Amino acid sequence: MIYKNFQDLKLSALGLGAMRLPVIDGDDSKIDFDATQEMVDYAIEHGINYYDTAWGYHSGNSETVIGKALKKHPRDSFYLASKFPGYDVNNMSKVEEIFEKQLEKCGVDYFDFYLFHNVCEANIGGYLDEKYGIFEYLTEQKKNGRIKHLGFSAHASYDVMKRFLDAYGEAMEFCQIQLNYLDWTFQDAKAKVELLDSYSIPVWVMEPVRGGRLAKLSVADTKRLKALRPDEDAPAWAFRFIQSIPSVIVTLSGMSNMEQLKANIKTFETEKPLNETEMSTVLAVADGMQNGSLPCTACRYCTSHCPMELDIPWLLNLYNEHIFTGGGFIAPMAIMAEPEDKRPSACIGCRSCERVCPQQIKISEAMADFTEKLNS
Repeated sequence: MIYKNFQDLKLSALGLGAMRLPVIDGDDSKIDFDATQEMVDYAIEHGINYYDTAWGYHSGNSETVIGKALKKHPRDSFYLASKFPGYDVNNMSKVEEIFEKQLEKCGVDYFDFYLFHNVCEANIGGYLDEKYGIFEYLTEQKKNGRIKHLGFSAHASYDVMKRFLDAYGEAMEFCQIQLNYLDWTFQDAKAKVELLDSYSIPVWVMEPVRGGRLAKLSVADTKRLKALRPDEDAPAWAFRFIQSIPSVIVTLSGMSNMEQLKANIKTFETEKPLNETEMSTVLAVADGMQNGSLPCTACRYCTSHCPMELDIPWLLNLYNEHIFTGGGFIAPMAIMAEPEDKRPSACIGCRSCERVCPQQIKISEAMADFTEKLNS
């Protein structure tokens, strides 16, 4: 197992994420404990020392199960991470109540790592609002030794991350972002890594294989990569891309069975970052996967001609994300944080924007389709 230095710790480069544990009869709320215990035992035996859970994973059952599975192992043999569930703004006033319950569910006296969960457009106001006292409470728990290291996770835009960092950056020790070779440009992950680098904040990775999307490539893309590294399969290429980014410390993988666990551990026995040719090839594969996305270049000619003053490039970026992912939570989460007169539904179909679009995008049709998909 590869280990990375973080302050005075050595963390396994591969962490076990507890969002996609094995379940019974396809029911996400019913975790198969025996299978999970077997995976945790194997993971610890083979060098994984970082375990990531959260309040809402598996309908609230992940923390209890992962805590129980880790209980048979010495407390100093693993690092446990959980998160404050601010993704639900109804939780903002419950930080103390939830934190105490999380310790109880996990069966521990402290968390090695604790995060503001999913800083995003919908909750940034609450996270920064002093009346909830979230930052003050969590930093106090750190002083008391009940949180060893404090950080945050984000699916947000660059601007929202910057706003959070401007407020709390000096206290943040790490940040967990969605990072993979598709999202390097698709979700502007490259700029987000550079932002974190500017604050000297190390990177934790989530969704390294994009929810499995990068684990099963087309025949043509597989052949293209195999020509460069015959012994590497598709998931390994996703991890090798991550290994090529110097500021990454921990890569989390939500492994659902022993087969995935064993394969990923084997990959992380060696560090094999991509060379220049391999990097350009894998990014070209990512570009090809985005075929069909609207080719907005964010030139912003459209915004100066929109009578509704919509941020059209931003909305088109979210539309592309929603289409490519086949739904998901990122676009709806961001849109719901906006006032109604700034959502895609506010488009009046005047086509003024289209007359100045260099890419000749049918923006009004995209806004109508986006609205229908968000409401379906």
